[in-house]
Amino acid sequence: MPVFRRRKGSRPRMLPELDDAALGQVRRRVETCWDRGSLDTAVMALLKDVLGEVGDDWDRKAHRLRVLAGSAGRALPGIWREHNPRNPDALLLHAWSDLLQAGQEGSSIDLDATRATCRLAAELVPADPTPWTLHLATLRLQRRPSSELSGIWREIKARDPWNREAHLQALGYLSPDECGSSGQVLELLDSVRSAMPPNAPAVGLELAALVRSHQRDIGPGGMVALGAGEFWRRHDAVTVLDHAAHYWPGQGFLSHAQALADLNLLAYALIKATRPGEAASVLRATGGMASPWPWNAEGEPLERFSHYYARARETD
Repeated sequence: MPVFRRRKGSRPRMLPELDDAALGQVRRRVETCWDRGSLDTAVMALLKDVLGEVGDDWDRKAHRLRVLAGSAGRALPGIWREHNPRNPDALLLHAWSDLLQAGQEGSSIDLDATRATCRLAAELVPADPTPWTLHLATLRLQRRPSSELSGIWREIKARDPWNREAHLQALGYLSPDECGSSGQVLELLDSVRSAMPPNAPAVGLELAALVRSHQRDIGPGGMVALGAGEFWRRHDAVTVLDHAAHYWPGQGFLSHAQALADLNLLAYALIKATRPGEAASVLRATGGMASPWPWNAEGEPLERFSHYYARARETD
C-alpha cells in the first residue's frame, strides 16, 4: 500500500492519484477505455482488484473511487455496473460518477436514484462508510435541510470516525457559501478537535476550514483583501500552523491516501502566513507532487506550485 514518503529531486507534477502507483496504472487504463468508448473485461477486473485490495481502509477506498470516477466519464461506470449489478464497488463508482456529473451545469442526473444506489451498496457492505458519505454529498449538492444530514452523519461516524472525504463534505455543506454558516463550521471543528488523533486521515480539516475562510475573505477584493495578512496571525490560525508545520512533514507521520494533498494545503497556508522557511520544508516533503487545490485559487495550479517549489529547492 503506498504511503507518504519524502522524494528528493523530483520535478513538479500533478497526478490525481498522488503517490498511489497502483491506482495510477488503473487510471491510465480506464482513460484509454474512455477514449475508445468501451470497457473490456480485463479493465473491469482491474477496477475490481484495485478497489477490493484496500480492504477496510475506507479512506483509501474513497480516494481511489474519486480518482477513477473522474477518469471514467459517465458511460464506463454504468457499463461496469450493468455487468456487475451486485458488486458494491461498481455501484459506488457509478454513484460517484453521478455526483461529478450532477455538479456540471445543465446536468439531468437523478440524485434520488443515486441515493438508491448508495442504499443498495450500504446493504451489501454494511461496514463501509462510503455509501453514506456519497449520500451526504448528494444532500450538499441539492442544498437539502440540515435535518437530513444528522442521521447520515451518525452512520458515517459509527463506521469510520475520521474519514477524510466525509469530513470535507460536511465542511463544505456547513460552510456559509453553501447550506450553513461560520458558526456551524466552528461547531463541527469543536466537535472533532479534542478527540481526533494527530495523524488521522481527517487531520487537515481545521486547516482546510481556515484556508477556505481566507480565500473567501480575499475573493471580493477591497479592504477585506488588504487586511487578509492579519488572518494568519490570529491565535487559532497560528496554533493550527505551528502544530502542522512541526509534525506533518516528518517521515511517515502522515500515511493516509491523500497525505500529499494535505501537505500542499499546509505549504500554501504557510506561504500566506509569511512563514517561508517552514513552507519550503513542507514543499520539499511533497517530492514535487502538486494538488489542484488550493493553488488553483490564484491561477494555473501546477504553475503556482512549481514557482514556490523551485524556491524551496534553491534553499535545499
